[in-house]
Amino acid sequence: MDWKEVSGNWVLIPRNPIGIIHFLGGAFVATAPHITYRWLLEQLAEKGYVVIATPFVNTLDHTAIAKSVLLKFERTLERLQDSSALRKRYLPIYGVGHSMGCKLHLLIGSLFAIDRAGNIFISFNNYTASDAIPLVEQFNSALAMIEFTPSPLETNQLVKERYNVRRNLLVKFNNDTLDQSTSLTELLQERFPGMVTAQTLPGSHTTPLAQDIKWQTGTSFTPFDALGQWFKQEVYRDLNQLKRTILLWMNPLSPP
Repeated sequence: MDWKEVSGNWVLIPRNPIGIIHFLGGAFVATAPHITYRWLLEQLAEKGYVVIATPFVNTLDHTAIAKSVLLKFERTLERLQDSSALRKRYLPIYGVGHSMGCKLHLLIGSLFAIDRAGNIFISFNNYTASDAIPLVEQFNSALAMIEFTPSPLETNQLVKERYNVRRNLLVKFNNDTLDQSTSLTELLQERFPGMVTAQTLPGSHTTPLAQDIKWQTGTSFTPFDALGQWFKQEVYRDLNQLKRTILLWMNPLSPP
């Protein structure tokens, strides 16, 4: 199973797909999601999910980005359905976002008519431009007034009034100082009581970005090899737990 570029998206297609994931990454690492999130996305594809990862460049206009990534996703999905790569049958679609990607999925679910079986928000944050871009405060007062569109307050209001994806999973990590999932959980639970799951896992804001380490031992197993194996186990314990949490929520009847 290899990555393919289709209409501006990076795509993985398993042999017998059971669902589709539209993945959006965090700011500054979202330009190459098939590289920065490779391990996690490939693990989800191995469990039967078509992965459509949409790259984007961060700007102040998050509404425009949301519209652009949704259009790219829909174009790619249509191309796959029109080809032999993906049979023309219904597959549930899940939005999965990390960090800023969460906000984009919230905007997509609030501003556009979409069909989603659910959304998964990992390490959600909704900062102002001055908090997200520290250099802004070092310029003059006019530049310091720069803000994202929509602003954090406007985003919360949109979600409260118009967000239309009923089933949601929110994942936060216990060592993530950037996470703002608690406030989003409250908003979504108020809008869709009983349809929101919130989980706290071990890890940090960068846990979803971890990559596999191909550790090769020598002809004899040395203490250095033992240290390398221990390091690998520690690093990927958190990532594996994230993978299992996502898979179990999307398909509770199938072992992750």
